[in-house]
Amino acid sequence: MNPLWISVSVCSIIICCCSIRASADIGVCYGLNGNNLPSPEEVVALYKQHGIKNMRLFNPDPSVLQALRGSGIAIIVGVPNEDIPTIASTQAGAQQWFEANLAPYFNEVNFSFIAVGNEVVPEGDGTAIAAAMQNMQTVLKTRNLGGRVKVSTAMPLTVLGTSYPPSAGQFTAAVDGVMRAVLAVLAAEGAPLMINVYPYYGYVGDPANVELDYAIFRSNRTAVRDGGLEYSNMFDAMVDAFYSAMEKADGSAVGVAVTESGWPSAGKGNITTVEIAGTYSRNLVARLKRKTGTPKRPNGKIDGYIFAMFNENLKPGDITEQNWGLFYPNKQPVYPVF
Repeated sequence: MNPLWISVSVCSIIICCCSIRASADIGVCYGLNGNNLPSPEEVVALYKQHGIKNMRLFNPDPSVLQALRGSGIAIIVGVPNEDIPTIASTQAGAQQWFEANLAPYFNEVNFSFIAVGNEVVPEGDGTAIAAAMQNMQTVLKTRNLGGRVKVSTAMPLTVLGTSYPPSAGQFTAAVDGVMRAVLAVLAAEGAPLMINVYPYYGYVGDPANVELDYAIFRSNRTAVRDGGLEYSNMFDAMVDAFYSAMEKADGSAVGVAVTESGWPSAGKGNITTVEIAGTYSRNLVARLKRKTGTPKRPNGKIDGYIFAMFNENLKPGDITEQNWGLFYPNKQPVYPVF
């Protein structure tokens, strides 16, 4: 199988599925890049209606956090990439950011993680990520919240310079130092690395060598053999490529949480149909609900988040970027999920 299956740029999700209630380990990303989306109050009600107990919010939007008060929904809240240098520069900077953006809601909103940046590298400068994470964790500890809320950061698959076979996974030379620093913070705090995993991009990037069934969890046979390990789906292979890279960067003690995965339902012909997107999402949820690990780490349960709750009409890029949602803005499902 060609290495291109895992070397394409990453974009968005992780989800839930038809007739399956969302479990405590499965969430949905709530993006706000649309001018026709329901109000935050309606969105929170929709999460609760469908039993979705976990939400990833990319920015600490005050209207959304206000709507989440008392909801019980567990939240991953993001620190915008542009705010990282301020938080990293001084402990006071981190404290001020926390007081302005999160402190007013902490007594009534169920925060589970603070994600310091999303896919900062390899495109941007990630040298401040670890310091920002450490400063934010210190803020939590001073408020006796260190045991309740963890700090991490989300990385795309493109931080890997080598990803096939999975055992050869390794970070690029450009990000290796950044990743080692991040992994050291995570190991010290017992927090997972957040990773965004998109078999869709692996398939689109090399359809001649990647089987669709392998990409959407529909294969009933071993598609990749890597030493003594066998893979029947690309999702597990991508996660294990990350594990291999983390081990080579002294991060073997750190787990992962998949904070984005999914499949668009329109925009690229017969590759992005409602049927294929629904199949991927349902099979992904079934795989996550088994609470099993990967061939490389069979005992390492993986949590996952679907991208995204809605089709977002203001997302930049090609038309597929606007069609990752489980729901249309009118709150009707794009395909049966819950």
